[in-house]
Amino acid sequence: MKLVLSIIALVFSQMSFAASDIEGPAPDFTLKSKAGSNMRLGELRGQVVLINFWASWCGPCRQEMPLLDDMHSKYSKLGFTVLGVNVDKDSAKADKILKDIPVTFPVLYDASGDVSKQYNVDAMPTTVIVDRDGNMRFHHRGYKPGYEDLYAQHVKQLIRE
Repeated sequence: MKLVLSIIALVFSQMSFAASDIEGPAPDFTLKSKAGSNMRLGELRGQVVLINFWASWCGPCRQEMPLLDDMHSKYSKLGFTVLGVNVDKDSAKADKILKDIPVTFPVLYDASGDVSKQYNVDAMPTTVIVDRDGNMRFHHRGYKPGYEDLYAQHVKQLIRE
């Protein structure tokens, strides 16, 4: 029992190190989507938006993507969407990954890195959750199995607000 409690404490301490609540308006951006059209974050005002910054070379990103897609499917009818923002300079690398790991949420390309800089992305993946009013509420760096449960808790809370 002591071992189990120690493991739980370790997991939560790592989660709290990697995650933080944040405040302030989410920087608006417009990026080209995989579908070919431009998408603007501001057009999603009124929805809860999970922005996930990822790269083709990032193993944890590939592990997390199907789980984010499940979350997108589960909550999209409640006013929630996931935006996958790829940070590779060459979008063909992202497209290759998406053939192996298809997702239904919009994938956007930040080849210049400008949007990543606005969101202080310094780890892969980085996840930011934005409330219906366009305010950042949660910022998380990295991914380990189980983090998607933490995202779901935040998303459900924001959907209820």
